This record gives sequence, structure tokens and C-alpha cells, in this order.
Amino acid sequence: MIIGVDEAGRGCIIGPMVICAAAINPLEEYKLKEMGVKDSKKLSPSIREGLYGKVGHLTKYVTVKVTAGELNVLMGTKNLNEIEAMKIAYAIDQLGIRDATVYVDSPDNVPAKFARRIEKYLKTRVKIVSANRADDTYVIVGAASIIAKVTRDREIEKIKKETGIDFNSGYTSDVKTQNVIARRKDYPQLEKYLRTRWSTLKAKEQKTLSEFDTETEKQG
Repeated sequence: MIIGVDEAGRGCIIGPMVICAAAINPLEEYKLKEMGVKDSKKLSPSIREGLYGKVGHLTKYVTVKVTAGELNVLMGTKNLNEIEAMKIAYAIDQLGIRDATVYVDSPDNVPAKFARRIEKYLKTRVKIVSANRADDTYVIVGAASIIAKVTRDREIEKIKKETGIDFNSGYTSDVKTQNVIARRKDYPQLEKYLRTRWSTLKAKEQKTLSEFDTETEKQG
């Protein structure tokens, strides 16, 4: 078996980060290619939704949702790369597949460093292949990215429905999200879904998107 791992929502300021570990027999991986599986960022929402069920039927997968509240607690002692590595290891263990090769989309510029982070937490014997842009390189990682992205999008829609606030995507590059964050005090019902460790929440120290991205990279 081979396993692909990817996340959705790592850089968001509202809502969860979702990690997916998806497994498939390598002899059947071509079926993913034939159905058009690729990095979820290169697919429209409607196409992702259409592929979600097909990918889920063809693979065995686990999703791990890391809520904003949990991230707020964990980021008190761990950086974002460490948290992601810990949750990836948990997802792999939950699959319960031994001796598989696991392809991971690495957020670290040094992929081997991220592989070592994951290995610290693993209980299952697997081989980790960590690579930048793995969702572009390995179709099974693209499959995981689709499941993670659709799962997170659905969670975001639930939050909007519960709070009655249309903040759009929850990313700091999103104008609607920016406007909601700027009026944070007007939306107390959204508070439990905010990543309060993100410095963009500090009204007097609002950062530009480029500054935010730089900060996120440094957290690794």
C-alpha cells in the first residue's frame, strides 16, 4: 500500500486545519489519474466535490480535524510544523497500515527535517517520503488534498451557518475575512473559531498578507 498525506487550512485564521491520510494499492493508483485527481488547489470547488466521493470510494482514508481552539492551546508550546507533524503521525497510525510508503506534502523547506518530525510521533512502521509540492508530484497526495479541502470547506460552511457570518474562506488574503477580523468585537459568536495566536487578530498591529505569510513560514 501507498499513503498520501496533505492538509487544508494551515494558513487560515478562522476554522480548523484538516489533515487527510489516504491509502491505495499502487496498482490501482492509475484510476485516480484517470478520474482527474490532482492538487486540490488546481481544481474548482464543484470538481473537488465531484471527486470527493469517487476518491473516498477508491481509497481508505482518515481525516483529522484540528480545531482553532486546539491550535490556540498547542501553539503555546509548539510551532505549526511540529503540530502538523504530530497530527499527520496520528492520522497515519489511525489507518493501521504497516510497512507502507507514505508520501507527505512538506511545509518545511527542508523536507527531510519534516519527515523526522513525523517519525518522532509515529507508532506504525512505515517509510516517510517527504517532499515540497508533493500534491503536484504524487497523485495519492493529490487525492488526500481533495478530501482534506472538501472536508474543511464543509466545516467552514457549518461555522457560517451557526454564526450567521459570511466571512468567505477564512484566509487572511480574503477581503471578507479581513473585514470580519477588523470588526472582531462585533462578532462574539465567532470567537471560538478564531486562531487567537495569529498576530493578525491584534487590531493595532494588523499585518499585510506578505508579512503574515513570512510569519507563518518562520513558525517552522
